[in-house]
Amino acid sequence: MTDSQPSTMQRIFSRNMLICIFTGFTSGLPLYFLYSLIPAWLRLEKIDLKTIGLFALIGFPYTWKFIWSPLLDSVRLPFLGLRRGWMLVMQIALLLLLAAYAFVRPQEHLSIILGLSLVVAFFSASQDIVIDAFRREVLSDEELVLGNSLYVNAYRISSLIPASLSLILADRMPWSSVFIITALFMIPGLLATLFVAREPAQQPVGAKGFKDTVVEPFRDFFTRQSVKQALIILAFIVLYKLGDSMATALAPAFYIDMGFSATDIGLIAKNAGLWPAVIFGIIGGIWVNKLGVNRALWLFGLVQWVTILGFAWLASFGHFEHVGASERTMLAVVIAAEAVGVGLGTVAFVSYMAQQTNTAFTATQFALLSSLSAVPRTFMNATAGFLIEAMGYVNFFWLCFMLGIPGMLLLFKVAPWNGDKAKQTVV
Repeated sequence: MTDSQPSTMQRIFSRNMLICIFTGFTSGLPLYFLYSLIPAWLRLEKIDLKTIGLFALIGFPYTWKFIWSPLLDSVRLPFLGLRRGWMLVMQIALLLLLAAYAFVRPQEHLSIILGLSLVVAFFSASQDIVIDAFRREVLSDEELVLGNSLYVNAYRISSLIPASLSLILADRMPWSSVFIITALFMIPGLLATLFVAREPAQQPVGAKGFKDTVVEPFRDFFTRQSVKQALIILAFIVLYKLGDSMATALAPAFYIDMGFSATDIGLIAKNAGLWPAVIFGIIGGIWVNKLGVNRALWLFGLVQWVTILGFAWLASFGHFEHVGASERTMLAVVIAAEAVGVGLGTVAFVSYMAQQTNTAFTATQFALLSSLSAVPRTFMNATAGFLIEAMGYVNFFWLCFMLGIPGMLLLFKVAPWNGDKAKQTVV
């Protein structure tokens, strides 16, 4: 009987797990392209911080994607099936759109770049809708945890291309070549859609309208608790990660202004940030189970909040005229510390949001709550460039630190320290 059970490696390299890895990588690549590579490119091309900050507004498709998700649930293309057909269309579109940056220049085509970035965000968000639905339908209950874990980590690892490799290449070749090479990394996911993925046997019964998709889940959320408590929870979701999000909104531009090269950012910043986030994301998942969600929100949130000050400390040195081993080490430490905070804080935050959903509306309510958490950050991050130019980097990072306080204070209302134990006692 034991022999019939597949090994861990067999499970990881099964068809379903491989498609989770490929789709995770393909989902992450456009997002990191927009939020890591583009700001660095614009700053290296001497675009001002105010303008770069306004590029945060391109995140709207990610926050409102639930509005057109019913369309992708109901309209079947004449090839590959409901899910794979849309996945292929999105991936081809994204490959071409990312390559299109090779033909524009920030000093001459800034408005075109803004419009192009908005279109990329739309297709990227739409791809996420289809891939999320595909993953839920193709994975069995036994495969769900491993599949989601592989997807998330592949998503994060994809940042190594636009936020690391592309920046290293930018110091050695024209930007036009960099963008074309970066775009080509969409091909593995595209090929996986064509040759590895299989259309799910289970398909949506019927199209969901706006009422079922948006209205009913929100109505349910407010009827399960008092309106006051519901509003407090929503405020917490908005504010918990606001300070950290805003502090990293223009991180690539900040590193450049400190005197670090594109290669430094590619090799140090992104690698120092990625692996701690992945490792502590996994460790955080284990600790959440032991601590409980409430205590994890307190402890992990504290780490997430305090590590913002690392940026203020680094900024206090001003522009480095010479960047040597000492300066690179300082950068790596600051980025790694912030990544640990993000890895831990995100795990606790996602667990809390999942806890607030009704099993009848789990996917929809979770999507809506996560979208809600991103909407104000989109607005606030758009102001980052204006704030930095008005007050300087040091004061800006202290402001981000202060913006983290309301979210921490709301923990007294939404996640009391002994709240998990109280729930267990009641049960």
